[in-house]
Amino acid sequence: MSTKPSYYITTPIYYVNAAPHLGTAYSTIMADVQARFRRSMGYDVMFLTGMDEHGQKVAEAAEAHGLTPQEWCDSQAPLFHALWEELEISNDDFIRTTEPRQTHAVQYLWERMKEAGYIYKGNYDGWYCVPDETYFTETQVEKADEERGTKGEHLCPDCGRPLQRIQEESWFFKLSAFQDRLLKLYDEHPDFVQPDFRMNEVRTFVAGGLQDLSVSRNNIDWGIPLPFGDGHVTYVWFDALLNYMTAVGYGVDSDEARAELAYRWPAQTHIVGKDIIRFHCVIWPAMLMAIGEALPEHVFAHGFLTVRNEQTGKAEKMSKSRGNAIAPREVIDLMGVEGYRYYFMTDVVPGSDGAISFGRMKQVYNADLANSWGNLVSRSLNMSAKYFDGCAPVKPAAADAFANPLAEVADGLAQRYADKMGAFAFGEAAAEVMELIHAANHYIEDSEPWTLAKDPARADELAFVIYNLLEAIRISAHLLAPFMPSTSAEALRRISCADEAATDDLVAACTWGGLAGGAPVEKGDALFPRLVDEK
Repeated sequence: MSTKPSYYITTPIYYVNAAPHLGTAYSTIMADVQARFRRSMGYDVMFLTGMDEHGQKVAEAAEAHGLTPQEWCDSQAPLFHALWEELEISNDDFIRTTEPRQTHAVQYLWERMKEAGYIYKGNYDGWYCVPDETYFTETQVEKADEERGTKGEHLCPDCGRPLQRIQEESWFFKLSAFQDRLLKLYDEHPDFVQPDFRMNEVRTFVAGGLQDLSVSRNNIDWGIPLPFGDGHVTYVWFDALLNYMTAVGYGVDSDEARAELAYRWPAQTHIVGKDIIRFHCVIWPAMLMAIGEALPEHVFAHGFLTVRNEQTGKAEKMSKSRGNAIAPREVIDLMGVEGYRYYFMTDVVPGSDGAISFGRMKQVYNADLANSWGNLVSRSLNMSAKYFDGCAPVKPAAADAFANPLAEVADGLAQRYADKMGAFAFGEAAAEVMELIHAANHYIEDSEPWTLAKDPARADELAFVIYNLLEAIRISAHLLAPFMPSTSAEALRRISCADEAATDDLVAACTWGGLAGGAPVEKGDALFPRLVDEK
């Protein structure tokens, strides 16, 4: 077992009723950026993503395509794998809820729940939203219909689509027994739900009263059978939530699995969309309390992606019917994978809804990546190659005689950046790095290396300026690596620092003066060619 501290981060496991889309990619890139950052800070990271393959919604999607549910799920898995590979997702595991390990873990969960006395058999008579896989009480439905002006239509309080009335025998989880314990959890661990305003939503929901939850179905067969042999299958969320523990050895009777579970659990962070926050911040902790397991440390709920209408400036819900849906492929084709990752992680505030547009994507790409970061790399490496015979200059002995504004900007930068990255303030962290990049570009204009190169008496000053520019590139590449791993690795390679790319001590790696100098440099092609509007 590793001697490093564990950092376990998860995405939601994604429904396979449709191909991966911009929202699923957003969650996954967010988790990936955090995972890459944590590896650079010395953690042994476990990064999990996967697919949620059971439930009525999946069965209906399969039927619509003329396939069995398993055939349908198998056809969708390659779509997720391919997109995650293209988007440079560094997940350590990819779990599918149709795998034997999940079936075993869920059935073990049922046994433990029964032993603990927190499940019982009864009859369910109420409303169910198939698209959201969510149960609603009569009161919840009536209130939502009244507020929406659709009284008597029985529409889903969350998504607004028609509900199904379900009357069937069911096993119930005693969720109501955990109301006080959940409220105590929120009081004692106010950062359990992040951002802060999401915690208020969860607390209000729980304080309003909890009802026992139907956790089995007996009118569908696409699900994990209960171990009691009574024809019921597991409610999809009672199955899906457990994936986070299944992946780290839950329920496996071996010393290796128990050691893995002890090392990895509890997870440090679950990344979820705001639409599934109740499942992760109410039902999931209650399930864990019932079986005596530790709770995850944090649940980070991000907002929805909307589209900014470039004519009106207003944010609109993204949908095919509106004709404004944006697919990941369109963004990749516009700005490349690295630009895609940078834009969504820096221009969209993780906890809030974010209005996106192609116009804004181009603006951020050109301003930050083409004109600033890419420009700095190109100009600095070109001058280094031109003035120092294709090599980086060695820091001159007389360096202390010259002012060093870049070292001043870099002082404490890595720690400021790390504090923001750890809090998922990715845009603020990137802004810290851009401050150094902007300073370096201004430094070129202020110091005028081309003028220094004409005066042999100022050779040390020229070496000092170019050395500083390359050092700013080295540090910036390290700090931008979680966002743009390929281009950061390429920038480091071009200054003969490729072996630094896999650092696990980021703060030390970003200490000013780490560039040895004297090694070859390579200008290469532009990292980020400027985007121009087609005429």
